[in-house]
Amino acid sequence: MEEKQAQNPNGCGGKGFKTMCGGQALIEGIMMRGPKKQAVVVRRPDGELEIQEKELRFIKDRFPVLGWPLIRGVVNFGGSMYSGVTALMYSAEFYPEEEGEAGEEPSRLEAWLNERLGSEKFTALITTLAVLLGVGMSIGLFFLLPTLLGTAITWVTDSMLARNLAESLLKIVIFVGYLALCSRMKEMRRVFSYHGAEHKTIFCYEAGLPLTVENVRRQPRHHPRCGTSFLFVVIFVSILASTVVFAIWPVHNPLLRFLAHLAMLPLIVGVSYEFNRWVGRHDGPVTRVLIAPGLWLQNFTTFEPDDSMIEVGIRALELVLPAEKGADAW
Repeated sequence: MEEKQAQNPNGCGGKGFKTMCGGQALIEGIMMRGPKKQAVVVRRPDGELEIQEKELRFIKDRFPVLGWPLIRGVVNFGGSMYSGVTALMYSAEFYPEEEGEAGEEPSRLEAWLNERLGSEKFTALITTLAVLLGVGMSIGLFFLLPTLLGTAITWVTDSMLARNLAESLLKIVIFVGYLALCSRMKEMRRVFSYHGAEHKTIFCYEAGLPLTVENVRRQPRHHPRCGTSFLFVVIFVSILASTVVFAIWPVHNPLLRFLAHLAMLPLIVGVSYEFNRWVGRHDGPVTRVLIAPGLWLQNFTTFEPDDSMIEVGIRALELVLPAEKGADAW
């Protein structure tokens, strides 16, 4: 039976509507991405909103093969990481860590690179290095560290099943522990509150309601298409993949095991993306069970926002909504 869609002055909406619009929490701000536009809205220390908008260009439009299933997951993940870090660095400019830091002179290296590359290329270089560092730290924390710690099980048994089980448990414990630790940091709690505002705003729009503070406030803060859920799926799929691979190809050497994890990572990200895409588009008993762990983990990464944060989320989403109703349907 065809579902009725409620009229939404801000775009398409209604029961069962899923939008491709999504976002990311920043330092005192939110980034939203629509089908054609991206907007960053930051609340400055003086209380006013700073807005940055840009038209989106997708590499898959030039190279269609990069939009194929499994491949698009890796491409979109890389693109999201880059745009996310860029937006985060932009929001951080309004909140220097220490008083007077904003007026500090750049280091000699920074000045030299800026002179040789130009401001745009210099910024792109710094952003790329930040993305690579972030990816490297994530791989080290969630893949290399469990592999190294898992060698302790060999002191007790040579069972490959026991080794796989130990590494799997370590991945989950480290991941959950990392999120729990971040959630207790004062600075991160405000970022995670903006994360909650982003989710609530998206839910309000998908429900077909006018984007007002009152309507947004009533929405849930846990969203099935959240990046936290995606990362959990990556961890879970990596556990399944490594269990199968090492059952067929038993390897105890930690370096070889880590290299095998690294080789599987692009496929793991691709599968995880397609899984999240599928569960995000469907509602039912099966999908509710599948998304439950990711929603629970969002208790660590989303908090209830105040009205000023909700206003930022609303403004950011309004800026990226397409003029044509339904053009953002996912």
